[in-house]
Amino acid sequence: MAERVDIKTGYYCNNWCRFCVQAHNRKYGDRTTDEIKESLRTAREENIASVVFTGGEFTIRKDAIHLVSYATKIGYKEIQLQSNGRMFSDLSYLKKLIEAGANQFSPALHGSTPEIHDYLTRAPGAFRQTTQGIRYIRRLKMKVISNSVIVKANLRDAPDIAKLLVELDVMQFQFAFVHAMGNAFENYNSIMPIATIAAPYIKKGLRIGALNHKIVMAEAMPYCIMKGYERFVSELYIPETIVKEKDFWVKNFNYVKKVEGKTLFPQCKDCRFRLICEGPWREYSDEMGHDEFRPVIGKLIESKEEILNNNKEFPLVPEI
Repeated sequence: MAERVDIKTGYYCNNWCRFCVQAHNRKYGDRTTDEIKESLRTAREENIASVVFTGGEFTIRKDAIHLVSYATKIGYKEIQLQSNGRMFSDLSYLKKLIEAGANQFSPALHGSTPEIHDYLTRAPGAFRQTTQGIRYIRRLKMKVISNSVIVKANLRDAPDIAKLLVELDVMQFQFAFVHAMGNAFENYNSIMPIATIAAPYIKKGLRIGALNHKIVMAEAMPYCIMKGYERFVSELYIPETIVKEKDFWVKNFNYVKKVEGKTLFPQCKDCRFRLICEGPWREYSDEMGHDEFRPVIGKLIESKEEILNNNKEFPLVPEI
């Protein structure tokens, strides 16, 4: 049974990220207020009480506060705003979102400096706005769940991104290996890193978070390249989710993502993680091949709980 609904509110955005997976959808614009309300009602009828508003950029909608208020009114208890974080730098607007019922904020930070973040978002001043927004959210005692997309230009910056996020006092952060769709596909050669080269930097960033008692994880990074950091594979934690796109529902997003979005390889049949691993994004191996993904030999892991409940083999704070 689904625990959460992700509602795609449309595709307009005030950034133009070099890796944006939704860039090719921008021509479709935003959904109407009534369409989004209908999606909220439909999910509530299935007793789902957790919603993520996403886009595009939800916070630039003129009806954003109204939609958050409506979600609160019909019984959503957990209301997360997935965002580039820029609008949160307007303290008055942020307070109105919280008063309407927003209680989780998921801003995206893609660099530890303005030079890196603004380069990737192609929005001068975005770093200043996003970091200020995070400071305001924490000042108001709200939960921050940050996301950083890892590409060629920022992979070596991952440890410093982690240090900054710790300084900003976020509760949780994730490094997401870039998905080669939209702008990331168009800019493939300049955007796409090699996963095994990115992994050591991602691990350093994760360790910084773990040492500082943050919830940390990495998305689309298979277990074989996360040795010593297996418990930080984000697919261990993602709840069963329904996704409402503009014109259709994805009733079991986790299943569709695993079967259609990601892929395993012939060598994976010998890996101890084969029953729970999703593999990398298909688009990555289509271009890069799959030789870098090598089976991990050992006792078969049959469930996610075997990792989560084994702190000795899969430590809460890993070694370097």
